[in-house]
Amino acid sequence: MTTTAGGNAAFHNFVNDFAHIQDPNERRRLALEKIDNAPFGWYHVRAIMVAGIGFFTDAYDIFAINIGVTMLGYSYFGAAKLPTNSDTAVKVATSAGTVVGQLFFGWIADVVGRKRVYGIELMIIMVGTLGQAIAGQSPSTDIIGVLIFWRVIMGIGIGGDYPLSSIITSEFSTTKWRGAIMGAVFANQGWGQLAAAVIGLIVTVGFKESLKAASTAAECLDNCTNATDKMWRVLIGFGAVPACFALYFRLTIPETPRYTFDVARELEKGAADIEKYVSGKYGNATEADIKALQDAEVNNAELDVPKASFKDFCNHFKQWKHGKILLGTAGTWCMLDIAFYGLGLNNSTILSAIGYAGQSNVYTNLYNTCVGNIILICAGAIPGYWFAVATIDTVGRKMLQLIGFIVLTILFCIIGFAYNKISGHGLLALYVLCQLFENWGPNTTTFIVPGECFPTRYRSTAHGISAASGKIGAIIAQVAIAPLRTRGCPGGTCWLNHVMEIFALFMLVGVILTLLIPETKRQTLEELSERLHGEVAYPQRASIPESSSESEKKISE
Repeated sequence: MTTTAGGNAAFHNFVNDFAHIQDPNERRRLALEKIDNAPFGWYHVRAIMVAGIGFFTDAYDIFAINIGVTMLGYSYFGAAKLPTNSDTAVKVATSAGTVVGQLFFGWIADVVGRKRVYGIELMIIMVGTLGQAIAGQSPSTDIIGVLIFWRVIMGIGIGGDYPLSSIITSEFSTTKWRGAIMGAVFANQGWGQLAAAVIGLIVTVGFKESLKAASTAAECLDNCTNATDKMWRVLIGFGAVPACFALYFRLTIPETPRYTFDVARELEKGAADIEKYVSGKYGNATEADIKALQDAEVNNAELDVPKASFKDFCNHFKQWKHGKILLGTAGTWCMLDIAFYGLGLNNSTILSAIGYAGQSNVYTNLYNTCVGNIILICAGAIPGYWFAVATIDTVGRKMLQLIGFIVLTILFCIIGFAYNKISGHGLLALYVLCQLFENWGPNTTTFIVPGECFPTRYRSTAHGISAASGKIGAIIAQVAIAPLRTRGCPGGTCWLNHVMEIFALFMLVGVILTLLIPETKRQTLEELSERLHGEVAYPQRASIPESSSESEKKISE
């Protein structure tokens, strides 16, 4: 038996604990147990930061355009907003690209591995963001068309971040706090939204002298249009900055051990990667680390984990007991995003109610738009994300999602049926509550559950399908439901109450679809695969020397 020096009280030398185990299935169990039972440490914080910076960037880029379109309106259309068709096209372009990215990167990460493509999606976001920032208009090229092109590219990168960050975080997390760790990654969306509003405010104040002379949009000429043109470019372009800091760490993160074991089937490499990861080091294990484990005797037993294939994928999910889980995760995400993105349609109404919208003065309009959004984000969105992080591992994913959908159904019913009877302050309170329970509920859980409830070989693909369904819901909200606001009164919002009633119906459907998803709290990913998909979590142990029990006891301690 090969033995080496080293180890510490928290993590024993894994070669010594592992090398005498001859059964490959038992080796896999012991290796994964090391991650599942690991105490929360710096390597978890690092994983949250590396994955979370992507969601910070995603939210920043998506949210910044909501402020940027006002600046674009002043720069190119002599108005405080873009024409409706242009505004819709610019925003939907991102969602369309995101659908493509979620499906493609979700699939490819199950084929070639998570590590090989992690970081590529961040590069795509950076290219798409910088492309927008330097986009120009010419006699033959409209600025809106160029922006749509670059936002589709950026959307593909944003889409890739969803399955990759979710799966990598899930497969590296300790079982006890996996929900909180994944939730903390996702909660960076709130900080990204806030950062977009803050940067928008900074550039607005920075160009105050050029803006304040224009009392109306029609008077925004020369210096004013030059200023707004610079402002939206700085606002959008800043989104590439945080991505730069995370790129190195994403490119050097090791492959997840579950992929290495169950798909690549490289047992010693996976075990050595785990040892390096929990020791707080960067990158994959060295060849020497792997060789030390390969020197040990291993019997001829095969890893008792099914191999991935397109035929196996179809056969697996066409069974109702498996397919209903995918229907539940995809369907609930779609229902949630219809209302999540549709709720943004009410922003102008809410900001007007609290005195932060509708000003004709260019500077005041931009300033109040940014400040108003900061107020709404801090009041509802950010607390909701972190309440979810604090409760998801105790209350549970399914219960949190069910409560969220039920409360949202009630809130949208109140807004819709009593819209004309509610004061501006009452509308503000209801709007903030909607944001709170979206994030302290289905917006967070629909991201987490697909990263846990599917077998390793299809986990990323299924998450990508679920996330893409959500973005299809966003497109429905922006293209099909948004125009209903002005039905019967072009330019107004006389049908907004009925739009809220429609959202209530989608939330009710979300309640029903939530019944299809399983509870996944504080169970290992292998236990979930066994319970939900009939796969053996820890196969029957073959001949294992008696000394292995002592090593198991050490690891569990």
